[in-house]
Amino acid sequence: MHQDETAVANLPDWVPDALRHYLHHTEAGLSFRAIARREGRHASTVMRQCRRFENRRDDPLWDDALTALAQGPVAVGEDLSAQKEAPTMSAVIRTSAATVEAALIEREARRVLRRLVEPGAVLAIAADMDKAAILRDLPDGKTARTGILERSVAQAFALRDWIQCRKPGRIATYEISVSGRAALKRMVEEDDCRAQGMHDAAAPFGAQHRSFATRDVSEEGGTRRVRYNLAESPVTLLARRREKDGTAFLAPELAGAAERLREDFELAQMGPRVTQNWERFLTAGDRGGYRADAGGAEGPRSARERVAAALRDLGPGLGDVALRCCCFLEGLEAAEQRMGWSARSGKIVLRIALQRLHRHYLETYGPAGRMIG
Repeated sequence: MHQDETAVANLPDWVPDALRHYLHHTEAGLSFRAIARREGRHASTVMRQCRRFENRRDDPLWDDALTALAQGPVAVGEDLSAQKEAPTMSAVIRTSAATVEAALIEREARRVLRRLVEPGAVLAIAADMDKAAILRDLPDGKTARTGILERSVAQAFALRDWIQCRKPGRIATYEISVSGRAALKRMVEEDDCRAQGMHDAAAPFGAQHRSFATRDVSEEGGTRRVRYNLAESPVTLLARRREKDGTAFLAPELAGAAERLREDFELAQMGPRVTQNWERFLTAGDRGGYRADAGGAEGPRSARERVAAALRDLGPGLGDVALRCCCFLEGLEAAEQRMGWSARSGKIVLRIALQRLHRHYLETYGPAGRMIG
């Protein structure tokens, strides 16, 4: 096997698949179609991946890391230019991304990414530096060094798209990327789960997209605090599920009706009393009703009228589950327990409620919908 092909075949396990495709094309000489046939993907997908990586070769850390991966593991202190002529790699590299293990990357990421998410923090590295430094601007105008890491680990961070070049030059600076923030969030969630007695997180990659917050909800017996996910609602989770025949558990129009109710609910909470007891809008008779002359201080009147009309049309039970899951973003299990329903029945009731809610919007506002606000 050719030296270039051997180096590409011995890439570390943590290298992303898209980056492997790029190195197979540039170093091993495989065509886009050959890589696509082997990986079971379309040739245009491989071509876009390679072009995206090629456009990032201006990043010095990224370029150094790709060259190191293409040439394979090297001994400490060995000059890479002696193995293969590379004009961009004339300096002696003591460590390279090809020698870094996945466990070291994960361990260093927990330490370094925590520092990079701090305001004014950057990672600085020069071409002749064996290590990278984490610098942070302080309020008094001074700069403090909050950490250091090996150059090889910084290269691995760049290859995994956890850091992005902020300012190239003799001393290049990097900042944490969106992918880096998501990766840190996933690692923190995994650590929290292990601290609570779980060996692995239930959904580690799903946890990186969650953003939990709390909301005070007033009820007849007082005020209780509800924990919910700002980034996702129970309806969104159900909309992703599939039936045995492959159809969606919630049709797009049902998910749209839930989002419409939530929009009105959020608009109605713009008044000072954000913890108002909305359960009085349900049609239980003794829960009271909406008073049109209540005054503008309770929030946008039109939005309150739309929410009250929708919940009144749904009635008790259906209105309760729609209010809790669509507006309060309460989980289905919590809603089932508070309503006294059997386990795993909440999703069926919620689907029936959204079907009725969708019909309410069609009958009230027509197929074209209505303007919110």
